[in-house]
Formats: sequence, structure tokens, C-alpha cells
Amino acid sequence: MAVPEPRPQGRARIAGPADRELLIRWFEEFKEITSGVGQEAGNWADGRISYGGVTLWETHDGIPLAMAGVTPETAGQVRIAPVYTPADLRGRGYAGAATAEVSRAAREAGASEILLFTDLDNPTSNGLYRRIGYRPVADFTVWRFGE
Repeated sequence: MAVPEPRPQGRARIAGPADRELLIRWFEEFKEITSGVGQEAGNWADGRISYGGVTLWETHDGIPLAMAGVTPETAGQVRIAPVYTPADLRGRGYAGAATAEVSRAAREAGASEILLFTDLDNPTSNGLYRRIGYRPVADFTVWRFGE
């Protein structure tokens, strides 16, 4: 995986227990913009922190700017999700750098396949993922049924 050019200022860091409230807030914000359903944010944060499953891109003095999550490896595969940057920080390459870093680390840890699902209606993220080395494989449709 290649970090997008120009490389944004900052560095990658694995999120830890001190980042729990930030991860909860960002996960909730991510769910709002993606019509996400599913896991409660606190449980998600605790689970990801337990195995180092979120990489933060932060300033050199430690201010978080974006995050990229990764699932545990199963049968040689990991999934990158979620990827999030707060609205006022978007467009500066932070999420791309975090995604490239978490992808690189997954490959170095032995993952043979790294999956990243994205919204086809979002040309910004799709272009970014292609620039850092992802390629389209298949399209999916999600159906939600009422209860």
C-alpha cells in the first residue's frame, strides 16, 4: 500500500484505552453519515482497543486527525473498517494515510487478503482507495427489511 501523495503531516499510532471516548464519538459520527446500524459504539471501541484494531493518524504533537479500523484476521483475510475523518479535517489525506498504514500493517502481520467495502456513490473515497493500491473486485447491494 502506498501513502497518498503528498504525504500529510503527522504519524500513525494504534489507539489505546485513553482513546476510548474519541473512538466512541467518531464511530457514532461515522454511523450517522453512512446510515450505519449495528454494534453499540462503546462495545465496538472496547473490542477494537482489545486487539489494536484502530489506527489513528495524528499530528506530531498527538492530536488525532483520522482513524482506520481493521478486523481480526480470519482465514487470511482482514477487513478495513471504518475509515473516518471529522468533517472539518477532510480533504487533507489523513484518512488515506491511516488506511495505507493499517493496510500495510495487516499485510506485514500475514493477511493474504485485505478487504475494504466502499460506497460506489462516493468518488472521493473510491479515488483515494485506488491511489493507495486497492482495486475493485465486486459490487454488492445491501437490502434492509423492516422488522
